[in-house]
Amino acid sequence: MNRIIYLIKRQPIWIFVFVCIVFFSFSSPYFFDIRNFSNILVQASTIGLIALGMTFVMINGNIDLSVGATLALAASLAVGLQPQLGIIGAVSVGLLSGILIGALNGIIAWKTGVDAFIVTLGAMIGVRGLVFIYTEEQAFYAYDLAYANFGASSLFGIPVLALIFVFLTIIAHLVLKYTIHGRNVFAVGGNRVAAKEAGIRVGPHMLLNFILIGFLAALSGILLSTQMGASTPNLGRNYELWTITAVVLGGTRLTGGFGSIIGTLGGVLAIAILRNGMNLLQVPSFYVLIILGSILILVLFLDKRFAEPQGVGA
Repeated sequence: MNRIIYLIKRQPIWIFVFVCIVFFSFSSPYFFDIRNFSNILVQASTIGLIALGMTFVMINGNIDLSVGATLALAASLAVGLQPQLGIIGAVSVGLLSGILIGALNGIIAWKTGVDAFIVTLGAMIGVRGLVFIYTEEQAFYAYDLAYANFGASSLFGIPVLALIFVFLTIIAHLVLKYTIHGRNVFAVGGNRVAAKEAGIRVGPHMLLNFILIGFLAALSGILLSTQMGASTPNLGRNYELWTITAVVLGGTRLTGGFGSIIGTLGGVLAIAILRNGMNLLQVPSFYVLIILGSILILVLFLDKRFAEPQGVGA
């Protein structure tokens, strides 16, 4: 019980998640339907996968604005190359594109010393341009039904996309909490100079985290395209903002050195539940933006005012 109280104090986003569940359960008779919960998990998985990688990057003291464009490029390649390479080959190229973009971002930030915000902002613009050039501003459709069927498939009654998200969330939590790399993430984000003096190879370490988020953004895009059975050049627009919002709502600090996967999961679910519940109540989507924007400002204000000493998140 004490552990639960401690977690709530450290990650108040779960209070908001609980309040949303209670409110929407009374407001809509359809909210507690098992199919609706499946929909929430599937909707959360797209942003959630990217948020896992963004948590590592932001605790590290960096940020990645190129994830939405990376998502779109990976999805376009995974769908567009299927006639030539087949599903497995096309998906492999899509995942590789995310890894390469992440590696490029990491190398530039490491070797030049340019702030990751600027590096990934440039990547966001450039990669989105590449997507429009490759697709010629046209949507691509998957002609192999097996591709689209994967996005709609279930295992033991649970959508496969949701299972993938839950599985990778567990892996990310274990890595961040219990491995040397995870401890180094907090050390570098808390004090980069001290981390160097402690023998941590800061550059390669940051590079690995950028590769991780590039891979997860590409995977998210490919899974999203399996849901749609298609990809569009505008896929993933504003996903970087949704992702950063989810991670910050989960307690990760923009200054680095503090955060957790459990908190990020809460932030992702908060957004997914709020959007789903508002949709069930037929509330226009722009009200969700107003609510989330207000909550985000409040969270940042409280974090700034009552910030604890930086350290490893719960």
